[in-house]
Amino acid sequence: MENFSIKVNYAEELHQFEVGEYPHYDDERCKYRVYKNGNYVASFEPDRQNYLHVCQNVAGLDEELLDLLADHIESRIPHARNKRLDENDLEN
Repeated sequence: MENFSIKVNYAEELHQFEVGEYPHYDDERCKYRVYKNGNYVASFEPDRQNYLHVCQNVAGLDEELLDLLADHIESRIPHARNKRLDENDLEN
């Protein structure tokens, strides 16, 4: 899977992130790494049901923003849960 961009509306701001998938992850490396303006800000790892959980929050992002990021990433994963996001919430 190639890197992809995600735009998230949060706190009356549009936040743009770049997400990279690392198929061979382990306890040292998380599966999905998130970047903002080229800086690593957070990462996620899937559980057995493919729900994403925060692995690292390097930038100290708000929990609600992290939840929105996880929802957007899950919506791009073919095997993730079938969750419908409001069209205004999901861009790109």
